[in-house]
Amino acid sequence: MKTKILSITKKDFDISFFSGSGAGGQHRNRHKNCVRMRHPDSGASSTGADCKSKDQNMKNAFKRLVGNSVFKNWLDYQIAKSCANQAEVEEAVDNAMQDKNLIVEYL
Repeated sequence: MKTKILSITKKDFDISFFSGSGAGGQHRNRHKNCVRMRHPDSGASSTGADCKSKDQNMKNAFKRLVGNSVFKNWLDYQIAKSCANQAEVEEAVDNAMQDKNLIVEYL
């Protein structure tokens, strides 16, 4: 049986949009298609401003953020912490299920 160790959703990120600058003409300069993404818990952040498409910039920003070493370190820590807690729970259950801790009644 697999157990969920960690869940991260879009709500866990601060996402903001801004207008780009440089080459790309009016479409790039007048529309807020560039993305700035930040994960407050880890402190990692990234931007996506390579494309004209807001969706593509969002994907690029997300890929950069999860590839960020700060985010990876935070994720490794969260997984290790979760696994340690699970090991403690399993140990407590094993201790509780020992014969000396069980009471058996016959009717």
